[in-house]
Amino acid sequence: MLKKTKKSSGEIPFERKSLKHKDQRIGIFVDAQNMYHSARNLYQARVNFKEVLNVAVSDRVLIRAITYVIKTESGEEKSFFGAMEKLGFEIKEKDLQIFAGGQKKADWDVGLAVDTIKLADKLDVIVIVSGDGDYEPLVEYLKINKGCRVETVAFGESTSAKLIEVADEFTDLSKDKKRFLIK
Repeated sequence: MLKKTKKSSGEIPFERKSLKHKDQRIGIFVDAQNMYHSARNLYQARVNFKEVLNVAVSDRVLIRAITYVIKTESGEEKSFFGAMEKLGFEIKEKDLQIFAGGQKKADWDVGLAVDTIKLADKLDVIVIVSGDGDYEPLVEYLKINKGCRVETVAFGESTSAKLIEVADEFTDLSKDKKRFLIK
């Protein structure tokens, strides 16, 4: 929903109005790789997923919270998986793919998309925790074909402008680094 706001210059731009209410059923879908690399590359820090979960839920009815992660050969991420489970996240993991030439691939874009579509009929709001522009067509599909409100949560500096534009609401974690980052 849009509302008019008056600026000092006299022009009246439109801004999105939050439509959050306590009876909304929400699902949270976290692209852990995207968030990990954004926090590390932008701030040399880690994401405080407890606070991300709190801001995403916003006193609504949490139905599912799923984190999509990549398993490495070293297994160094196991403590992260355990911490996420303690917060209430379901963990979906897959192995890091290493190709013959040494190239590595690690993403869950399709898996996350399929899960949101499968669960959309049971949710009022879908929160995608990622700044990846590849999710833009998914956001549009969920809004138009499933009637879901779609919110995104990520760091503004590393989030696709188009993803921000198509989402019903964008929460920029960069605006409160003390809350959302762990140094």
